Amino acid sequence: MKLRLGLPKGSLEQSTFNLFTKAGFKISNQSRSYYPYCDDPELEIILFRPQEMPRYIQDGVIDAGLTGYDWIVENNADVKEVLDLVYAKQTKKKVRWVLCVKEGSKFKTVKDLAGKKIATELVNVTKKYLKKNGVKADVEFSWGATEVKPPDLADAIVEVTETGSSLRANNLKIIDTILESSTKLIANKESYKEPWKKAKIDNLAMLLNGAIIAEDKVGLKMNVQEKGLKKVLALLPALQKPTVAALAEKGWVDVDTVIDEALAKVLIPKLKEAGASGIIEYPLNKVIY
Repeated sequence: MKLRLGLPKGSLEQSTFNLFTKAGFKISNQSRSYYPYCDDPELEIILFRPQEMPRYIQDGVIDAGLTGYDWIVENNADVKEVLDLVYAKQTKKKVRWVLCVKEGSKFKTVKDLAGKKIATELVNVTKKYLKKNGVKADVEFSWGATEVKPPDLADAIVEVTETGSSLRANNLKIIDTILESSTKLIANKESYKEPWKKAKIDNLAMLLNGAIIAEDKVGLKMNVQEKGLKKVLALLPALQKPTVAALAEKGWVDVDTVIDEALAKVLIPKLKEAGASGIIEYPLNKVIY
């Protein structure tokens, strides 16, 4: 039996492959192929545009897949949301769909856009947003290069941003955020009712979530004299309690723990000063709670 799994083609493709590698799956793909190789014989992977993924999963073309929350909402897709995976092309933050106008524009709020033209790829969500705000405007689908359209081809745009650099480069000003989105693992509702497929999807979710958590963590190992153990342990934040194991040399123990990577540069000198030796910092692939 195989689970048909859709992965996003395009801007999220490489970061998704990297995430799967950390989760323990080897995936390789030729540049023009939509069927990557995976070393898990129970997975059949197909690449789809994230915009289309929710429909294919809803309709049972594939069992599960990764796509943005924005495209689930845009397609009004009836799917099972299994896991929220906060990662994007460049950062580990949610992306935002924002309403933008040209710097220096007379448009200050969404109310000012009544009767005007707004270009976006996220048409349905934009229309709902305008209706909620009581604004009637012409929403035009944009095939790309949306940032260059104001003010000549559109009065405003609704565009996705991760860092804001592209908007700034095109002299655009954000006047509102209409949706925040992250990547989600979603499943076809009927597929998720099948015991084998549900177990496979849930295990995949566990491994992917473990890989996400591990991205900001590192492991620390060190040798500590028993008489100084209490002082060292007092310095260590941990997911659970640190592991302490006796060493062959009497009076010494090994201490092993997991910490936020950002703390390592501050913590290691303090541990050394407290008497720890042989300190090893090592990367983690997965952290499973």
